[in-house]
Amino acid sequence: MTYPVRLGYKASAEQFGPSRLLDYAVLAEEVGFDSVFISDHLQPWNHDGGHAPAALPWLGALGARTERIVFGTSVLTPTFRYHPAVVAQAFGTLGELYPGRVILGVGTGEALNEVTLGMEWPEIKERFARLKEAIELIERLWSEERVTFEGRYYTTHNATIYDRPLNAVPIYIGAAGPAATRLAGRVASGFITTSGKGRDLYTETLLPALREGIEQAGRFAGDVDTLIEVKVSFDHDRQRAIEDCRFWAPLALTPEEKMHVEDPLEMQRLASELPIERAASRFIVSTDPDEHVDRILEYVELGFRHLVFHGPGDDQEGFLRRYGEEILPRIRERIAAAEAAEGDPE
Repeated sequence: MTYPVRLGYKASAEQFGPSRLLDYAVLAEEVGFDSVFISDHLQPWNHDGGHAPAALPWLGALGARTERIVFGTSVLTPTFRYHPAVVAQAFGTLGELYPGRVILGVGTGEALNEVTLGMEWPEIKERFARLKEAIELIERLWSEERVTFEGRYYTTHNATIYDRPLNAVPIYIGAAGPAATRLAGRVASGFITTSGKGRDLYTETLLPALREGIEQAGRFAGDVDTLIEVKVSFDHDRQRAIEDCRFWAPLALTPEEKMHVEDPLEMQRLASELPIERAASRFIVSTDPDEHVDRILEYVELGFRHLVFHGPGDDQEGFLRRYGEEILPRIRERIAAAEAAEGDPE
């Protein structure tokens, strides 16, 4: 069975201020993207030239200025800076304002965005347990009245979310390892991961873990959206396409290299020491649209059906218009042709 493929835009909150970023997201709808996702970070990875607009008010503004796109967080951490009940209230409001268009993407978080508020950064086992408990509480608040919850990490007493949509906002879980991916398969409406990490991670670890979680819960593959943020740098000038990746050099740092980094200045210093080739290594860097689409479709062949494109350059308007004219139509045509061929008995 084949499933519809959606093509989204990753709004680069760490690179642009809220007003400029909002204009780009509105343009993304105009040129043909299906969705827009934004990170929810307190601090960017680069201090110089960095930004960190708050995702919640920004999403409200995005909904008001657009008509059809689906939008949400990729991802928000509902366990430290926010109490899960606050997240439930905020996304209940967004879901009521824009029914059927809002997605809550959640994850276990990064030290950079939490410890600056004086919080201790726990090991992954606790972060994962907090995420599971937060999701349970959010879902109860969306489905029950006067929720009294006594968890290990969170508590509510007769809490009610008074304003929420008729249908609950879908929760997607961001994951880079098997445990969180398995959890997404068991309980979430979607699974979020990122591109450029080596094919074996997807084929041998993440996607098998997702299938395992789906099977454990007695669900079907179509019950869980598979979203991948695809890092792309497409320009007719190859050198510019490579240089555009420099701002996002922190993405090329390994988890071990950035594990306990709590200051954007230090993250910037570490990233500045990387050669440009390594900074660009997480991106599909192309000048030829057909070759670019070939590489993108490798993720569709793996089983991802919601591709959210993150372009690294400062000229986001140029990126969006090139994608709308040269890339999105090619992707859709190639997928439609493949589906037609698959359905042809001859």
